Amino acid sequence: MNDDLNLLLSNLNVLYRKLQNFHWYVKGKDFFVIHEKLEEYYDDVNKEIDEIAEHMLSRDFYVMATMKEYLETSQIKEAESKKICSKDLINIVIKDFETLVENFKKIKEEADNENAYTTSSLMDGYMLTYKKKLWMLNQMCCIEE
Repeated sequence: MNDDLNLLLSNLNVLYRKLQNFHWYVKGKDFFVIHEKLEEYYDDVNKEIDEIAEHMLSRDFYVMATMKEYLETSQIKEAESKKICSKDLINIVIKDFETLVENFKKIKEEADNENAYTTSSLMDGYMLTYKKKLWMLNQMCCIEE
């Protein structure tokens, strides 16, 4: 489970920078709405990073803590430092959030098998949150089509 939690941490850390990058570089008629939402997302991710790392440390797990480690292991790829249309970035964020949901599911299954109920509960909360975010983002994509 330690490796999968570190993978999740890697994904969240790269996603944090990516969301902030998109926040700075988003363009389009819905700039103000997307710009604000991205800030909300990266603030949430920052809190999740801290919560997961502290949870891991409380279980005496090794916690990766360098960008080098995160970039070497993350399933989520960095964004380029260039302007991006809101529709394009929303599709990317949807895929990245889906990756996180898969991480949460895998960790929850492992935690349940090991009777690690606090870890399982933590993943339940994240799954609920990200499934709602995905539902909302997907509704936004439908409107633009």
